[in-house]
Amino acid sequence: MNKDENLYHKGLCRYFAQASQQPHFFPTHLSILIALVQCCNYQDITLSFNVSRKTLMRFSRIKSVSTYHKNIRELKEGGFIKYKPSWHPKLGSEVKLNIELEKTF
Repeated sequence: MNKDENLYHKGLCRYFAQASQQPHFFPTHLSILIALVQCCNYQDITLSFNVSRKTLMRFSRIKSVSTYHKNIRELKEGGFIKYKPSWHPKLGSEVKLNIELEKTF
């Protein structure tokens, strides 16, 4: 594992540890977070990316649209993600994971 991958790994570990300790978080919240990480897997996790509701629901195994929207809203309000909705079916909504990476110089 190179230096950058190690930073990502540590950042993700802290991110999920913090999320899992939230008293009002359910498995669906963590499932969406994992789906978001999977969707940005080919990009830098500190950058924003576009993803569709359909894709996130498939990865997170959430069947209800209302559950999806409720969880996305709560993740946004909790400061875990920045979310800019899009009603374009192909473009998808813009999401940014609020992950802090400790960079040593």
